[in-house]
Amino acid sequence: MHYRRLRDLREDHDMTQDELVRKLGMHKTTYTNYEQGKREIPFWLVIKLAQLYNVSIDYIAELTNIPSPLHNTNIYTDT
Repeated sequence: MHYRRLRDLREDHDMTQDELVRKLGMHKTTYTNYEQGKREIPFWLVIKLAQLYNVSIDYIAELTNIPSPLHNTNIYTDT
């Protein structure tokens, strides 16, 4: 499902797994298991990756082929 897209996004941003896990502050084996589909990726990490790559969560989950994130919809900021 979304596992293939994880690798594609990383490679599209010219990052190695080592570079990405350093940014995420996690162990490489853990991330590799997510990317290979051996382990279910936690929702908090999907959110973090969507922010990092500037794509929507739906795009990571392969529910859409349109990578664009939603416009600023942060309900916690004062306007």
